[in-house]
Formats: sequence, structure tokens, C-alpha cells
Amino acid sequence: MARPRTIDRRRLLDAAATVIAQEGPAFTLARVAEQAGVSVGSVAGHFGSKHGLLVALSESATRRVVAVLREAADAAPSPREAVRVALVALYADLGDAREAANHLAQLGVDLADPTLRNLLAEHYAAVEGVLGDLLRDAASAAGDDWRGPEPDVAARVLLAVANGSAIDWSARPRGDLVTRLEQDVEAITRSWWA
Repeated sequence: MARPRTIDRRRLLDAAATVIAQEGPAFTLARVAEQAGVSVGSVAGHFGSKHGLLVALSESATRRVVAVLREAADAAPSPREAVRVALVALYADLGDAREAANHLAQLGVDLADPTLRNLLAEHYAAVEGVLGDLLRDAASAAGDDWRGPEPDVAARVLLAVANGSAIDWSARPRGDLVTRLEQDVEAITRSWWA
């Protein structure tokens, strides 16, 4: 197979995400290179090491997730629906339970590394920021009918519910994750609107 002359960083990051979904933290730069159709040296040249690749992947994932949440919310018919669709979009592409478990296994490794843990904290803060904005819009639209907590607290609670639902589903996959997230979010938020 002919190797491309210009190696697209996005393609390398997408290949890394695919390989992590398949193999979890045991993934190698060689497998990422194989998935991307490039040499191992090309991957190492872009990221320096497996750790450098994980840093770049984490930073990219945060930017991508924020864009996905905003795009999903912008397409929603109402501010209340924007909250639900954004939360579902957060994990809609997680894959099957095996892939989700591999991502979670990588998450465990990431939590042990101070740099990656800090990037995860930034990721959660960015997601909470988007959710907080959406919840402020929803509370404003509801006016006196809003019964939920302060929007930033509500954002933190909903993110915790979505994260917990995804973790539980990856260990005990019953049904579809998107349906599970929709049900869990509705169960938490239904009393927030009078």
C-alpha cells in the first residue's frame, strides 16, 4: 500500500481513538500507525511518544465534544430539549459495550497520570460549561416554572449522571446506551420544569 506523503494529524488521532476502542490501554503506536496506514515513525514524529499521543488525543477530544454538544443543542427545538440532546450526544458515539469498556480502561490509566488527569479535569469543566449555558437558557425560558437547581450545579449533576450511566452500561449493557441516557436524564430533570 502506498503511504500518503502528507500525514493528517486528524487522521492519526482518529486512528488512535479507533485502536483504543479495540484494544484499550494495551494499544501501541504500531497499531495506530497500521490503522492510519502510515509508519510508526510518522506517528512518533507527530506526537513523540504514546503519552504525547494521549495528550493530543485528550485535547482534541475536548474541542470535538464541545463542538458536538453545541451542534446538537443548536438543532434542538427548545431549550429544555437542547439539554437532553446535548447529554445524549456526549456518549452517542461510544460504540458497543466492549469498546466502551476499553475506553474506560484507558480512562483508568489516564487518571493515574497527572498530565492526563488534568486534561480530563479540563474536559469535564468544558462540558459542564456548555451544559451550564444550556441550563441557564432552559431555566430562563421556563421562567417561574423552573424548579431545578442553580444551572451550574444542575450541569455538574447531569454530567455525573451521564458519566455514571455510561460506566454502568459498559459493565452491564442492557439495551441501547442512547436510550438509557435519555431515560436517566429524563428521570433526573422531569421535576425541574413545573
